Amino acid sequence: MLLIPSQFLMKDYYSILEIPPHSTLAEIKQAYRRLAMIYHPDKTKNDPYTNVKYKEIREAYEILSNPIKKESYLQERWYNQSMGKKTMNEAATPVSILKLSLELEKYVSRLDVHRMNKEGLFNYINELLSFSTIEKLKQFNEIGINRQIITTILTVLKSLPLQMAKPLATLLVQLAGDDEAALQRIDIFLQHHKKNFLWNKYQILVIIFLTLLVCLLIYFTSK
Repeated sequence: MLLIPSQFLMKDYYSILEIPPHSTLAEIKQAYRRLAMIYHPDKTKNDPYTNVKYKEIREAYEILSNPIKKESYLQERWYNQSMGKKTMNEAATPVSILKLSLELEKYVSRLDVHRMNKEGLFNYINELLSFSTIEKLKQFNEIGINRQIITTILTVLKSLPLQMAKPLATLLVQLAGDDEAALQRIDIFLQHHKKNFLWNKYQILVIIFLTLLVCLLIYFTSK
């Protein structure tokens, strides 16, 4: 069974602080101070993109400078690496989420829809579009990029059954907000997906009915 790559599950705090994994506490503090001087909101006039970057830097420092939190993080990091899982190095911005969405669409397009791990795909999208991520994306107010994300994810959702696609479409509705064009696109997708679901569910009965109808017509016309 083919699996969905899980590069969105864990942040690489060392990469965020731009230091190697063997860095000492002093080096971690030095890296944080250097990056804070660049990305602190007071230095960037509250630019939303650099604000997200700064929050990631601060989070990385708080984890790596705390011995207990660091130990827990390193254990989880080791486990993910041993399982072949990648880490998330970019902050959650409209551009980074769009990039992950496009990579996912490309990956899924190469899969056999009958053999793919649909539950894995569902869980991946559910995590990719978590509540916190959607809230971050809405703060940027990048309507055009959010619309691209929605369109891309809708393409991926075609591979999932209706019962999985509907709750994920609800997440897209939250991301769309007041964007009527995006909301209409989601609604059209759900209607079309529902029709396909009903057809796939009842097509055998329809075929049997039509076959019987043809047989009856042949029988009566032959008399």
